[in-house]
Amino acid sequence: MSLRIVVTVKYVPDATGDRHFAEDLTVDRDDVDGLLSELDEYAVEQALQIADEADDAEITVLTVGPEDAKDALRKALSMGADKAIHVEDDDLHGTDAVGTSLVLAKAIEKAGYDLVISGMASTDGTMGVLPALLAERLGVPQVTLLSEVSVADGVVKGRRDGDSASEQLEASLPAVVSVTDQSGEARYPSFKGIMAAKKKPVQSWDLEDLEIEADEVGLEGSWTKVDSATERPARTAGTIVKDEGEGGKQLAEFLVGQKFI
Repeated sequence: MSLRIVVTVKYVPDATGDRHFAEDLTVDRDDVDGLLSELDEYAVEQALQIADEADDAEITVLTVGPEDAKDALRKALSMGADKAIHVEDDDLHGTDAVGTSLVLAKAIEKAGYDLVISGMASTDGTMGVLPALLAERLGVPQVTLLSEVSVADGVVKGRRDGDSASEQLEASLPAVVSVTDQSGEARYPSFKGIMAAKKKPVQSWDLEDLEIEADEVGLEGSWTKVDSATERPARTAGTIVKDEGEGGKQLAEFLVGQKFI
């Protein structure tokens, strides 16, 4: 039986762009370019490596987002994933991590899975809680923050590296895992892969397809909201300390004045 791998990916604003909030204090995604979250590329890469070692495997990439989120799916498909699912609905605007986990869990159950792979966090929200929320909703084990991962005989195994030690972890499938940016460099899509991605299937689902009520998601259904936001002040010119014998003293006084020491 084919190993069914689902990789959750996110379409995020380019971190090098001028990011800001919209009037409703959600991230304004219209005025900045978006792309596949870099940390999710590692999840796609690990899925591809697992599939290469399996006798038979199929990789589905799944995202929740606006129309442009298809660009993130196409990037993952060009890397080598087999098919994609895009959940899009106007009522999803402003959904927080808890609501997103509900949508993803429903979509994963509808698609069918043996293994779910996620990045360690998204590069915009950086919360890192979705893998745990997904595992709870799906009722399966979670093995998170892995630097190394493999699957054999119905068991997923991995290594989690900490500051002072490394842990060897394993769980029976089905399971949810997340991988870190130390799990291995993500491959670049080849020209052949980019052309092949254009022919790979991309399914589109909405809340009705997943049997989710609008009030369970969106801003109104969110457990967390941004109450206020202030733009970061413009960067000011630095202070130059000329060392004419008193440089150390001047530097110490500056640090004290800034309450660094």
